[in-house]
Amino acid sequence: MAGERKSFEDFEARASAQVVQQMTKTIGVTMSQGIAAGLIVDHKLEGTLRHFPEDPTQDDALVELHADALANVLCEQILAAADGATDVSAVGVALPGIVRKGVVEDSPNLPQLKGARVQKSLTGLLSEQGLHASVTILNDADAVAAGIAATRGLLDRLIRVWTLGHGIGHGRYPFQPGIWEGGHSVVTLDSKETYCGCGGRGHLEGIMGQRAMRLRFLDMEPEEVFEAAKKGDLRCFEFKKLWHRALAAATATTIHMSGPGKFFVTGFNVRFLELPMLQDYLHQMVKMSPLQSYSIEAIPKNEESDIIGAGVAAEQALAAGNS
Repeated sequence: MAGERKSFEDFEARASAQVVQQMTKTIGVTMSQGIAAGLIVDHKLEGTLRHFPEDPTQDDALVELHADALANVLCEQILAAADGATDVSAVGVALPGIVRKGVVEDSPNLPQLKGARVQKSLTGLLSEQGLHASVTILNDADAVAAGIAATRGLLDRLIRVWTLGHGIGHGRYPFQPGIWEGGHSVVTLDSKETYCGCGGRGHLEGIMGQRAMRLRFLDMEPEEVFEAAKKGDLRCFEFKKLWHRALAAATATTIHMSGPGKFFVTGFNVRFLELPMLQDYLHQMVKMSPLQSYSIEAIPKNEESDIIGAGVAAEQALAAGNS
């Protein structure tokens, strides 16, 4: 009986610990053209999302703020999402650029953050307001990957994701230290391919990014280009093929470096993606049989999933002692 009692006590302790872990409160934040923040309990959003600016058409609000002012706005949105809760254990902030050890080493989309110690400054600001939480800063595409894994029950899988927007992001779950600027993968040796915002030649983002497409077709918006391609316009159709070949090339490189697995493609420009064309080009590029067990799925952009991903990343960083 004593042995049975001990076994029951061990089970009860494990169950209680699991409940505590599940009820851990975190806050996820995404930052691109604007800021979105939400409270997360057990990998689910709770309460109302907070946005800055409130007007979604104001897409230059963050660029106009210097680094300290941006940190203050971030703090305000996090506190608003917490809604008075003081038991928030971790905060995850996802933003574009190269992020390592809480420092934004470069961020072409938010240049004022280059070199900013966002983790340190934000931790201090939150502590001053009574919110003593672990803060994790991560690349926004990594948050997308973590959000997909969390919301689809894939937290035990390797997930890679391409985000197609103003720039091109490459996210990976689980987190692994590295640069992971997959949008700047070199996919062509054409010396005329100079449309990437970083100034580099032949980059994936210089072909697929929203900004790059507008520079390439000064007389047409990207959606007009792909619509014209459907109607048989030769220039537009050739670009459509280049667009898909570029993504296939970057994906093939990832497969050859890290192996096959599950890939997702998302972002507001996923609307231009034709999976059969992408898969055909990819099949031409990946020929080794052990590497052909990959799969690709296109999914719509999901703000809530991205915010959950930022929170999940912060929770896991706290548990690993790496925040």
